[in-house]
Parts: sequence; structure tokens; C-alpha cells
Amino acid sequence: MKSMTKIVSIAGLIVLASGQFAAARPDLRRMTCLEARHMVQRNGSVVFTTGPYTFSRYVSDRRFCDRGQAAFPQLGPTRDNPKCLVGLECRQPLFSN
Repeated sequence: MKSMTKIVSIAGLIVLASGQFAAARPDLRRMTCLEARHMVQRNGSVVFTTGPYTFSRYVSDRRFCDRGQAAFPQLGPTRDNPKCLVGLECRQPLFSN
């Protein structure tokens, strides 16, 4: 019976920890456009919650992209602007030079 209690306790800790990590991701929809931009500029790269089941990574410049990726303007839904230019998105360029 002790091992079952131990398993339940460990499972509870995992659920608790996963909830804390999810809560730590800032919700873009609750921020103003300016607040979100400043957060990206200050941190270089931020993963924001963008909807009930979605998230997106925004970067301040190409230095935060992988080799071969380019940085493109990325809009996001903020409290005061549904199409705020929050930062940049790293992705493969359509055509390589």
C-alpha cells in the first residue's frame, strides 16, 4: 500500500509542476501591444500563449533563429490590438540565396 501512495504522490507532483510551467508562459492576449514588444526586446525570445490551445515564439532579431532560418515579422493578438507587430518569427526562407 505504501508504494501506491508513493506513486499517487509523485503523480500529484508532476501535475502540480506541469501546471506551474503552463502558468509561467505569458498570455499575449492579456498584454498591451507595447508591453509585449518590450518583453520580446528585453528577453530576445519569448514564447507567448496566443489562444486557449496555442502558443507562439517571438524573437527580437535573427540572432535568436537557427542557422539557415530567417526572421519575418510576426503579428499577434494583444489586449489592445488584434494584429500587433510583437516581434519576429524564425522560419525557413521560401527561396535561398
